[in-house]
Amino acid sequence: MSAAHDFIVAIPARYGSTRLPGKPLRLLAGKPLIVHVAQRARAAGAAQVVVATDDARIATALAGSDIEVCMTRADHASGSDRLAECAHKLGWPDATVVVNLQGDEPFAPPAGIRCVADALVADGADMATLATPVESAALWFDPNCVKVVRDLRGHALYFSRAPMPWARDALARDRSAIPVGVEVLRHIGIYAYRSGFLKAFARLPRTPLEQAESLEQLRALEHGHAIAVRLAPEPFPPGVDTAEDLARAERALAEQAPLP
Repeated sequence: MSAAHDFIVAIPARYGSTRLPGKPLRLLAGKPLIVHVAQRARAAGAAQVVVATDDARIATALAGSDIEVCMTRADHASGSDRLAECAHKLGWPDATVVVNLQGDEPFAPPAGIRCVADALVADGADMATLATPVESAALWFDPNCVKVVRDLRGHALYFSRAPMPWARDALARDRSAIPVGVEVLRHIGIYAYRSGFLKAFARLPRTPLEQAESLEQLRALEHGHAIAVRLAPEPFPPGVDTAEDLARAERALAEQAPLP
């Protein structure tokens, strides 16, 4: 399998958050959340780690660190759109592999970050992302859990907040468990793409399904672009969306072994 020996990790970070205002700068074990995420990217072996933000407070907080910051506009519809501006500003060549790592993933496993970059190179699709099996029917039916179905080549057919695939006969009998033999996958919101496609993606018009489901990756599918979906090599612990999540992350970090 080909591997992405050199890749960039770009981390979109907005200060504004409805459920947790100022989320990137919330302290976790005494350090801003965004710093923990950047450290995960470094541990994955990224050639460059960049935080793309629209807020001077984030840039100011990172000024004393060795984390690179790229200031972007405030009106971007998605993280990929923000990173496209970053790609233009920093002059990344079109062939550069860029991994979009969410800024609220302080426990993203380095192996998973490398995996999505390698999947892009090995498959040749326009984008790559990761998924993991859904373990409970409750999660399958939870609209906050984004599901993905893929074709026989491992390319995404669709992403949805709805339960899918719909195992008609099995679910007519029982909805308390996931049917045996049915692949039910939870999408993990990490992406890899070449810089050239990233910039082209941002120029594509937003699409009806993207807006209906509020899932930016549907823009790529609706415009006919392939997305390779690989199983994550190890679990991605939950991200941080609320104050309760932050408290949970604090407890988890206290119990966790040092980052490899």
